[in-house]
Amino acid sequence: MNIKVITRHGPSNYGSLLQSIATIKAIEKLGHTAEIIDYQRKDERGLSMVLTQLRQKGKYGNPLKKLAYILVRYPIEKYAQVKFDKMRKRWLKMTKRISCYDALQELDADVFMTGSDQVWGATMNGQYDIAYFLDFVKDGRKKVSYAGSFGKIKFDADTEKAYKEMLSKYDKIAVRENSAVNMMHDWGLSNCIGQVLDPTLLLSKEEWEATLISQEFDKKYSAKKYILLYLIHNYPEHSAYALRFAKAHNLELIRVNPFLHQARNGGKFTCCPDVSEFLALIKNATYMLTDSFHGTCFAINFHVQFVELLPLNETSARNQSILELTKLKDRIVVNYDDYSFVTNQIDYDAVDESLRFERDKSIALLEKIITTGCL
Repeated sequence: MNIKVITRHGPSNYGSLLQSIATIKAIEKLGHTAEIIDYQRKDERGLSMVLTQLRQKGKYGNPLKKLAYILVRYPIEKYAQVKFDKMRKRWLKMTKRISCYDALQELDADVFMTGSDQVWGATMNGQYDIAYFLDFVKDGRKKVSYAGSFGKIKFDADTEKAYKEMLSKYDKIAVRENSAVNMMHDWGLSNCIGQVLDPTLLLSKEEWEATLISQEFDKKYSAKKYILLYLIHNYPEHSAYALRFAKAHNLELIRVNPFLHQARNGGKFTCCPDVSEFLALIKNATYMLTDSFHGTCFAINFHVQFVELLPLNETSARNQSILELTKLKDRIVVNYDDYSFVTNQIDYDAVDESLRFERDKSIALLEKIITTGCL
């Protein structure tokens, strides 16, 4: 069968790209063809995106401050966008670029799928987008979701009503977080069949190595001892903790991030490396510190001794969900003066046993949501 997947693949973010790659590969392993719908709204690219961000911040009343924000932010965003566009073109199977809702209605496939990541959360303008609820799909075509995520678990009454109506039109839904399962059952949605792994965890360490990690980068970083810092939020206390952690363990701190402004926060800065180098950095790290959900997933998959710096907002539920699933909640930093607990090594034999069970279950559910009810 031919499957078209809409997901949040467009942001300049390693997790967004890697989960998209993994979704396609997982579907292909089941014997189907698949591609990502290259849906990227104009207000989420280039200068328009920076202006959207500025409007959302709503704190710069002074015209000069607004101009300064644009002049600083636009080159940073543009640099990352160009780099990630190249990575998507190289690593991801996609349709032609679509930037408006009407063009989505021209697409056809045997199955339409809402993919993973925070597809049902707010977009750059602060509002949800009905495209990610497959509202454009013609009647008679199958609509499913694999590992969809809301990003949070509380919504206002109007949003909740709209969500229930749109999600009730899906044939089958599997979600990424257990909190989403509970929420959808509370909403009375019987088409939610349970929790599944993030797509990045459907591929084993060996499959990722064969797919993306080049021998050049693997050799480069395997010869070093370092702490990798991958933060997607800009909390000063997390950066400060990482610097103290590196000093306590007498190891080099390498900070990796798509955005140049992170260079000011300390550590040896690696800006927007190719995704192949990004994964090699994770795989070969002595320790990894991260607040990223996908950073956590790859640390687990690559058997890295990691430290979890939970985001200081409501999105931390997704990080906690994967840690609970793998029985690794003790990796969460609760004392910012403690740099020693990481020396309690993770028993990855036990983690792998849990992961194999969940992976087999998730792949079976992926096959079920694709094929059930299809001729």
